Amino acid sequence: MDWETRITLNPDILVGKPIIKGTRIAVEFIIDLLAQGWSIDEILRNYPGITVRSPIL
Repeated sequence: MDWETRITLNPDILVGKPIIKGTRIAVEFIIDLLAQGWSIDEILRNYPGITVRSPIL
């Protein structure tokens, strides 16, 4: 899967940070959660706007 189909950049959303397409969730935020020890299941449960099809999961 090409990451460009799941991640987008828009200067009008979160100052142009990479976000998961269709959400306002920054990719760096999800990476930070993983670095803090969150499991993929915890992230999906707490942020239902993303799915396992997202490129970073």
